[in-house]
Parts: sequence; C-alpha cells; structure tokens
Amino acid sequence: MAAYLQWRRFVFFDKELVKEPLGNDGAAPGAAPASGPSASKFLCLPPGITVCDSGRGSLVFGDMEGQIWFLPRSLQLTGFQAYKLRVTHLYQLKQHNILASVGEDEEGINPLVKIWNLEKRDGGNPLCTRIFPAIPGAEPTVVSCLTVHENLNFMAIGFTDGSVTLNKGDITRDRHSKTQILHKGNYPVTGLAFRQAGKTTHLFVVTTENVQSYIVSGKDYPRVELDTHGCGLRCSALSDPSQDLQFIVAGDECVYLYQPDERGPCFAFEGHKLIAHWFRGYLVIVSRDRKVSPKSEFTSRDSQSSDKQILNIYDLCNKFIAYSTVFEDVVDVLAEWGSLYVLTRDGRVHALQEKDTQTKLEMLFKKNLFEMAINLAKSQHLDSDGLAQIFMQYGDHLYSKGNHDGAVQQYIRTIGKLEPSYVIRKFLDAQRIHNLTAYLQTLHRQSLANADHTTLLLNCYTKLKDSSKLEEFIKTKSESEVHFDVETAIKVLRQAGYYSHALYLAENHAHHEWYLKIQLEDIKNYQEALRYIGKLPFEQAESNMKRYGKILMHHIPEQTTELLKGLCTDYRPSLEGRGDREAPGCRANSEEFIPIFANNPRELKAFLEHMSEVQPDSPQGIYDTLLELRLQNWAHEEEPQVKEKLHAEAISLLKSGRFCDVFDKALVLCQMHDFQDGVLYLYEQGKLFQQIVQYHMQHEQYRQVLAVCERHGAQEPSLWEQALSYFARKEEDCKQYVAAVLKHIEGKNLMPPLLVVQTLAHNSTATLSVIRDYLVQKLQKQSQQIAQDELRVRRYREETTRIRQEIQELKARIVWSVFEHFILEDLF
Repeated sequence: MAAYLQWRRFVFFDKELVKEPLGNDGAAPGAAPASGPSASKFLCLPPGITVCDSGRGSLVFGDMEGQIWFLPRSLQLTGFQAYKLRVTHLYQLKQHNILASVGEDEEGINPLVKIWNLEKRDGGNPLCTRIFPAIPGAEPTVVSCLTVHENLNFMAIGFTDGSVTLNKGDITRDRHSKTQILHKGNYPVTGLAFRQAGKTTHLFVVTTENVQSYIVSGKDYPRVELDTHGCGLRCSALSDPSQDLQFIVAGDECVYLYQPDERGPCFAFEGHKLIAHWFRGYLVIVSRDRKVSPKSEFTSRDSQSSDKQILNIYDLCNKFIAYSTVFEDVVDVLAEWGSLYVLTRDGRVHALQEKDTQTKLEMLFKKNLFEMAINLAKSQHLDSDGLAQIFMQYGDHLYSKGNHDGAVQQYIRTIGKLEPSYVIRKFLDAQRIHNLTAYLQTLHRQSLANADHTTLLLNCYTKLKDSSKLEEFIKTKSESEVHFDVETAIKVLRQAGYYSHALYLAENHAHHEWYLKIQLEDIKNYQEALRYIGKLPFEQAESNMKRYGKILMHHIPEQTTELLKGLCTDYRPSLEGRGDREAPGCRANSEEFIPIFANNPRELKAFLEHMSEVQPDSPQGIYDTLLELRLQNWAHEEEPQVKEKLHAEAISLLKSGRFCDVFDKALVLCQMHDFQDGVLYLYEQGKLFQQIVQYHMQHEQYRQVLAVCERHGAQEPSLWEQALSYFARKEEDCKQYVAAVLKHIEGKNLMPPLLVVQTLAHNSTATLSVIRDYLVQKLQKQSQQIAQDELRVRRYREETTRIRQEIQELKARIVWSVFEHFILEDLF
C-alpha cells in the first residue's frame, strides 16, 4: 500500500474559468478556449445539468429538461431535445461519432436507451438510429451506469437492483443486437468498463460492495470475483496502457487497481470519494475531505451539500500529487482538447491546463528534486538529450554538496550525451580518483572512450595499485568485448612498468611489434621473443625477423640461425602441436636476411651453405656472399691443409654454374682476394683470352702464354700478335718463344712480314737468324704464289681469246639464218 502522506504536492496545472468568446460568431473552430482580452464574460452552462461526457472534440451535457447540449472548442453551445422529460446518462464514443444516452420520455421508471449518429441529421437534429427500453424485463428499476465498447458490438447497462444487461451485436441497429442479463446481484451497480486484450473482451462490474470481471467475447461469460470492496457512483475508471489498462476503484479508504483476473496495487488516498477519472496518465479524484468540513456530521443536509470538495490529480507512476485544489459542488470532470474541465453546480466550467514538461522540470529543479524530475521525464517520454541534461544537473547538485559518489553515478548516466571532459575535470583531484575511475570504466564499457581516456584510466589503476581491477579491465574474453584502444593501453602499461599486463594485451590482441619491443628492450628475454616469432604467421614472422634479427643474432646466434633457416626454406608456425603440419609451408627471401649476420661470420657461413644445399634455387646474393666468405677465409688461412681445402671449396663454388649472370662480380671478388685460379677460370669461362694471356704476361709465365695461344688462338688469332709483341719487348733471350710464335704466324699467315720485322725491331736481342727461316719461307711462298698467279693469268687470257672467237662465229650464223628466212618469204 502506497504511503499517501509521503507524496509531495506540486502545481503542475494552471486553473482558470472558461470565458465566452467576444461576439456572436465566437472563435474559429479548433481554436483554444478564449481566456484573454477577447473574452467578455465567464461561460455559463444551462441550469439543470445532470450528466456529462466528452469526446470527438466536444463536451456533452444532459439536463433535467431532456436536452442534450454540445460545447465544441469554439465554445458555441448547441443542443437538441433528446427526451421529453430528462436525460440521466450519456456515453460518447471516442473512435466513432456515436452517442449513447439513457433518459425518460414519460413519468415512471421506464428508461429508454437511444443511439445517436452525430454525423447524420434528422430535421436539424442528430439522427437517432435505435431506441429500446433499458429494462429487459417487466420489473421496474433505475439505470445506474452505462458503458459502450469502442467496436460498437457491446453495450452494458447497470441498474440499482444489482443487475447488468449486455447488448451484444451492432448496438446501432435493433435486428443485429441481442440483449441479455449478464449479472444479478444484491447491491447497486456503480461502475462498468470494457477492457480489450487481444481478441478477448472483459467487462468490469463494480457495485457498492464488490468488484468482478466477465469475459464477454466468448460463450458462457465466465466470471471472476476480484474483491469484496466496492465504490460509489462515478468512482471507477479504466486506466490507459501506461498503467496496463487496469480498472480503478476509488473507495473511501483506498484506491484499488484491478486486472481482469486479480487485484493489483492499492493507494491509501483518504476522503469520501465522489468522482474518479483517468486523464493522460493521471488519476483525478474528487473527494469530500472531513478535514475541510469537520462538523459535516452534525450539520443539516443543506449545509452538507455546500461542503468544499477537493480535486487531486495523482501521478501513480512517480508517486506525487500533480495538482490539488478546492471546488464547490462539482458536477463532473471531463477531459477534452488536452485539458481537464471541471463543471460545477453553478454552471461554470473550470479549465485545468497541464504545464509543459520543461516547466514542470524547472519547478522540480528549484526544489532539488532531481530523482523525481528524472522519473517524470521518463514517464513523459522525454528524449535522451533531455534526460542527460537532468542527469548532469543532478550530478552538479550532488557534487556541490560533496556527495561525489552520488554525483559520479549521475554523470555516468550522461555518457554518450555529455562531453566526458566536463566530468573528468571535476574528478582529476587525487582524492577523487576512485570516482574518476568508475566514470572512465563505464565510458569504456560503452565503447565511447578515446585513446586519452584509456591512458587516464590505466594511470588511475596504476596510481591506485589496483592490480585486480587492472586485470579485470584488460583480460576480456573476446575481441568484441574490448572497449578501449589496445595500443594505447600497451603504451601506458609499459611506461608504468606493468610489463606482464602489457605483454598479455600485446599477445592476445596480436600486437606483435609491441610484444617483441617489451621482451627485447625492457625484459631482455631473447629466448621468449624468438619463440614468439616462431609462432607467428609467415608474414609477421618475416617482418619481425628483419626488424629484430640483429639483436637476436647478437645474443642467441645459434637459435636465431636455426629459425632463419626454417623461415627461408619451409616455414610453418610452431603451434605447439595444434597446427596442420601437412599444410604447404612458406619461404622468405634468404638474401634479405644476410645483413643480420654482419658480425657473425660463422653463423653466416652455416646459413649460406644450408641454403645452397637445401634450396639450390636460392637468390644469387646467397652464392655471391658465400663466395666472398670462402675467399676471405682462404685469404686469411695460414694452415696449408686447411687453405687447400678452402681453395677447393671456392673453386667448386665457382664451377657450380651460379655465376654465369654475375660474372663481373665474381671476377672482382677473386681479384680482390688474389685468387689466381679463380680469376683464370672466370676469364676462360668468359672467353676473355686476351686477359688470360695478359695475366700470364704480367706474371712472366712464357710457357703459359704460348699454351693459351695454342689453345685459343684458333678462336682469337690476335693472341699470336699479342704474344709476338710481348716477346719482342723482352730484353732477355726469348728466341725459342719468338720462333714458336713466328712459326704459327707464318703457318696461319696472321701478319704481314713487314709488320713482323717492325715488331721484332724493338728487341735488341733479336738477330737476323731469329727471323731468317721465317723470311726465307715467306719469300719462297711468295715466289711460288707469283708463279702460280702468272700461270693463272696466261690461262685466263687464252680462255678469253677462245670465247671471243666463238662469239664471232655465233653472230655470223645468226645473220645468215635471218637472210635465209627473208629470201624464203619472198619466194612463197
């Protein structure tokens, strides 16, 4: 039971008397009720009003003269004669322009029900589509209440004898409607209400002593007894969906709410209830309070009728009284045009206009009732921006009062709307670090934190030395649960010395570079760093070995070399037995890792030899570097046997055929290290025969010069000329070599004799005897050649003479043949 005495009272409605519009024409249809300078006097309704209702843009009244009056928004009152005697009940449907009424056309207890179609006219009056007696039987009784379902298929009428009739079918037509007695009881029926839930239609029935519900949409009409408390006439109502369409029964002690099958909450609102009404989420109750008229029990009947009546407007959701005022002799309370209208016995109409939401909130702010403001804003469906503004003001209020814990909880509710820096500045003081941490945690959970917020939160954790909170923050179950910038977190944790936490983040979120930085630069755990690289996918393993290979080679050369061998041949991540070892491996370009071995020649040699053996199609740089390394080792080796072995290895590498396309580079390497056999081999492979001869000449290796000329002179005859020039310039006795060269030159006729003589003229040791044989043989050959040429000339001349004679003979024959041909033609 709600404690009514604790409910706060507010003035959330403005009260004023409705005034008539100035002039006969009145205000335009749809205009607000006039209440300003354009109003002349207060609106006064006709006397004798007995019943009221509202809907479809009008207030509807029935009086003791049988007339029904309509007051539209233009405040131009119109009416028509509905009954001959009096109107006792009205029900205006909200979704149809249909009005149901109960009244009397003759004396006695014989009430009639009339159904009016307000959209159609009959002689200027609304069309009455149906008339039938309210009492189903012959026994007279008084109608106490009336209700109609909005679908026009149900109408219920309650009587003072405790019975309820149900009209089922189209209520606007006699032939489509069936009337039957639904309920019989011993207590007067004081209220009826239909409730639609899906396809099920319930009818609430309340008497002075009990409350019950019926299911009227099916057969048999099952009944549920809800309570043994009742209420007076007009003291029941049906709430809107905000209160789940509950049936409200306002008893003198309490106000009860009911579902079709059970009783709901109750509220201890004191006072003798006269009217209960539901309006836009508010419960409106008019009651006679004993405190207002303490002597009412002893006064006369007339004096009691003039007692003050209190109208209270309750907000059941937010537990406060939105408005409270005192009236005299309230006839009824109506709701239309977004306002409440209170009709009093003197014919005056009082308008209660609800203040706008912002005004109500400002009233609550002035009283520092922020919790109530929040609840009100939610019930009024204020947007998220408006709610955030309330949360901020509430947080500011609590902060100013020193309630920092409460303030930060309100600021947390502004996340996503209020700029975080506004809150952060308030709690940057070291004494408020716990509050700041709570705010930043929520900011991250909602994925609205930036890198600066992450940095600040982690610094809060480290300053508080709260390792458990820190671990809870960073150790999320999956990537989707990460609400912070991981890289920023790693940087902050590393800077604060929380290496293990930083490593956890780096490893679990695949920030390989940061993981290796921390392992190598901070912890100096080279073995673990190398193991981690070995677990990475190929691309990451390759890039990180290029980045950190030199550091690892310096500290753990053997293990690093082994990893590089695998990386450049058939790499598969070491997944500790969980990977598919049958999957094809990847291999990196081994040449790109050679700089890593700059200070580790032994490991470099092992790596290069492994690559050349296991992967013969390795890049050329591997073989170039291996050749250079072997030549260096050969050049610096002093042990003869080892040197010979290294010599054989270098020659073997040169003969492997891997240097055909980089001949010049290999030659330069051999020359740099004075590797003569290699130089000569490369000269020969490159067909650089002159360079071979020149090499032997430089080393005065005469026999080798002749050997090269004999071996390659056929391909390059100029070698003999080069050899002759070489021996001709030598001052020592080289007769045998010159003779050998001249013999070959003479045999192949490579040089003119005069050029040979001029070449040998430079040698002071060369005598005529050296070239005598050469010259004699040369002259003999020339003499023979001259004789042969003279014989050939003579033969050619004789042949020419013979041919000329044959030509002359042929010409003579041709002339004689032509002559004979012409003579024969003349004869015939």
